Amino acid sequence: MTSQASTGSCCSSDGSCTSKAATDTHSGGVTTVYKVSGMTCGHCESAVSQEISALGGVNAVKAVADSGEVTVTSDGPLDDESVRAAVDEAGYELVGRT
Repeated sequence: MTSQASTGSCCSSDGSCTSKAATDTHSGGVTTVYKVSGMTCGHCESAVSQEISALGGVNAVKAVADSGEVTVTSDGPLDDESVRAAVDEAGYELVGRT
């Protein structure tokens, strides 16, 4: 598990973050919006996006910490348990689909 799970946040003690989330806007395919809890900043968005992007068939991921929403575009429907495992690997919790 990553360090953000043990500290409660992936940000530094002064609240600053340096990473940006993936913003690929590939069109086509199936778009699914998930709710993820625990994201607080751009680094969180990047961690979740990177793990979900590694799943087979995923074309684009856009995570938004403010809303907790993660929009995934894929070739076909994704297995929710695979998405849950990817989010867990990033150190966050998949609440479900929105």
